Amino acid sequence: MSPHKRTIRTLSHCFYDLKYHLVWTPKYRGKVLTSEKIRNELRRIFESICKWKHWEIIQLNIQDDHIHLLLLTTPRDSVSYTMQILKGKSSAWLKKKIKRTHGLYERQSLWVRGYFVSTVGIDEFIIRRYVKHQHHHNEIEQPSLFDKLIS
Repeated sequence: MSPHKRTIRTLSHCFYDLKYHLVWTPKYRGKVLTSEKIRNELRRIFESICKWKHWEIIQLNIQDDHIHLLLLTTPRDSVSYTMQILKGKSSAWLKKKIKRTHGLYERQSLWVRGYFVSTVGIDEFIIRRYVKHQHHHNEIEQPSLFDKLIS
């Protein structure tokens, strides 16, 4: 997890700053994440997944019965795909490593199907002002979205 500053990233076809606040729980909202061994293993798993997928963990907080993750992703990956990978891989890898100890079940996913997601990005006021002042022929001076982000 790196200290995070606002940086606009690029791919060959776009500029982006895609951050999501993600929250999800174990099945039955069970308090199965209390063990330091499980928490450390989950951290390691999430870091491995993120390195593999070129995502960045901005902040991770593992509670006894749910997880909060602030994650920077790429435009290539939808939120649902991101959650599918995070939950699917972490459940499978954790169950292989820990087995039936700590109340983890072998045959079913560790996580519930659903999750909460919220975007974290540029101040809404800045975006509203930028969109409002768009004109086709630059008839008036427009606020620059990128100037505000980069400064």
